Amino acid sequence: MSDGDLWVFGYGSLMWNPGFDHDEAVVASLPDYHRSFCMRSIHHRGTEEKPGLVLALDEQTGAQCQGLAFRAKAGTYDQTMADLRARELVSSAYLEKRLWIDLIDGRRVDAVTYVIDPHHVQYCQIDLAEQAHIIAAAVGGRGPNTEYLYNTASHLTELGIEDDDLSWLSNEVRRLEHQAR
Repeated sequence: MSDGDLWVFGYGSLMWNPGFDHDEAVVASLPDYHRSFCMRSIHHRGTEEKPGLVLALDEQTGAQCQGLAFRAKAGTYDQTMADLRARELVSSAYLEKRLWIDLIDGRRVDAVTYVIDPHHVQYCQIDLAEQAHIIAAAVGGRGPNTEYLYNTASHLTELGIEDDDLSWLSNEVRRLEHQAR
């Protein structure tokens, strides 16, 4: 693979903080995966004692996840992959896969994508109300869990991407924060 061919699919914090130089960012969709807060965060947005939640992709036939595809800057393949792995594989809850994504302009590209390992101890499936309570209270090495939620939800809105669960969670977490004051 040549350096100019490295595509990365972002569906959470990579959308608003990719952490690598890129020549292109395009709205894209990934078939057969669903974005949800199904990963307990013990490093970035929570701790081992009080885990937060971060987004992950769960494989689900017929689902579709919209996000951003980034084409890494030419000549940065090794550094981009090293940086992504240091960030995304910190606890091995994510699996690094090469998956086909559809760009909004009609192109189809093979992209590095981080999906949840459903057998990992950090994998969880909890209802939205409980997610809201966890997100409202958790803080990790990269800051409050609320910041992660709000940044992701606002970037999806800016991109014109509807995610009903994230919209509901944003509203509910704001309500919980206001109630706690």
